[in-house]
Amino acid sequence: CGVLPISQQSTFVLASLAYHDYEGVAFRPDEKPRLQADLGSANFLMLRNHGLLTVGQSIPDAFLSMYTFESTCKIQIDAQAGGELTQVDPRILAGMAEVMKIATAGMGANIAWPALLRKLDRSDDSYKR
Repeated sequence: CGVLPISQQSTFVLASLAYHDYEGVAFRPDEKPRLQADLGSANFLMLRNHGLLTVGQSIPDAFLSMYTFESTCKIQIDAQAGGELTQVDPRILAGMAEVMKIATAGMGANIAWPALLRKLDRSDDSYKR
């Protein structure tokens, strides 16, 4: 069913989402052009039957996008387990591409990135070694 517009997080993802069909384990160089073509100008790529991919202008931008994408998926799975879903009004979705540019990139990521690193440090700082 793909990503549904049922949470604030999903509205960010849906504003810049593309899909790529599963082609098996991605070791073949000939898949790269298809991945690039499917991603296009999007920031979020759902690799069907495989996983998630995000891009950004910086590591913080790409990470914050992945954090948002993963949250979107978790919220959707939890909501679907609960029954009937309430979708976000399409008029709100229509303006999310512009909002997303501000909230998930540049200053938004620069604010969130240090906080996420502090959270990581509290749980496991082994990445520093």
